Amino acid sequence: MQQLILPVLLASFWTICTGLDWCYQSQFTCDNMCNTPDKWGETYSDCVGNSQSPINIVTKNTLKDERLTPFIFTNYQEVFSDTITNIGYSVKVGVPTFSTISGGGLPTTYKALQFLMHWGNSERPGSDHTIDGERYPMELHIVHVKKDYDDLETALSDPEGVAVLGFLFETSKTANQWYDPIIGALPSITAIDSEAPLESISLAQLIPNETNLTSFYRYKGSLTTPGCNEAVIWTVFKTTIPLSMDQLTVFSEVLLEDETPMVGNFRPVQPLNDRKVFRSGGAVILVSSALLLAAIATALGLSQPN
Repeated sequence: MQQLILPVLLASFWTICTGLDWCYQSQFTCDNMCNTPDKWGETYSDCVGNSQSPINIVTKNTLKDERLTPFIFTNYQEVFSDTITNIGYSVKVGVPTFSTISGGGLPTTYKALQFLMHWGNSERPGSDHTIDGERYPMELHIVHVKKDYDDLETALSDPEGVAVLGFLFETSKTANQWYDPIIGALPSITAIDSEAPLESISLAQLIPNETNLTSFYRYKGSLTTPGCNEAVIWTVFKTTIPLSMDQLTVFSEVLLEDETPMVGNFRPVQPLNDRKVFRSGGAVILVSSALLLAAIATALGLSQPN
């Protein structure tokens, strides 16, 4: 009987401590009872597949693909209201409007389902994807499914059922006011499974202007969280999104179930194996909006504003 009690108690402790049967390395705090990314494959077999995400994008090895035309964003400007939820490993917002993407080399039209973020902390960056080995402060994922699918689970059964748009963030000196609704709601969802209303927001306000979204990388991959389903067409944009350090810090104050900060919620980059990474037309270098403006000003002999 004692042999049976101990495993049950340990399993119960594990569930209470993590709230999930997997975790990030930064959550490894429960006497080694937490399945960190290197152990995800023990429970979720797809997590050790050959087409996993995220990856390190080596820009010099990317292949230019003329089929990667500009995206067509439909209803991205439409304002909606939903809730922002602490889901235990990130914060998630549903998209109730029929906002879609097409073009961009996608095989069909995809509708937005939800978006969530991955971040580090005040000292270390936390994007899922890296560019030439560089990790960025945070990464936004807008998750889309084929327009004829009603939910993510159904879409994941299709090898091309999901299309995720990935946006990398940069630290700026000034706050990005378009993120005020999200930043303002975060203090209300510090506990796991807590949620807060998120009103008057659009997908368009969260990402760079459409004219700055013609340069991007493309590859076939997976979800970056278990079950790591290899059913995702990934697009990682070169133009970054600015957020101030104060804004980024608010994300690090969201709490896990054991009341420790939710930080470092990114998966280590995965082997590329025999996959190819493609790029749309334009420069190969990831250019932030701030650096681009600085380069233009220098070329024109203009001084930077204070």
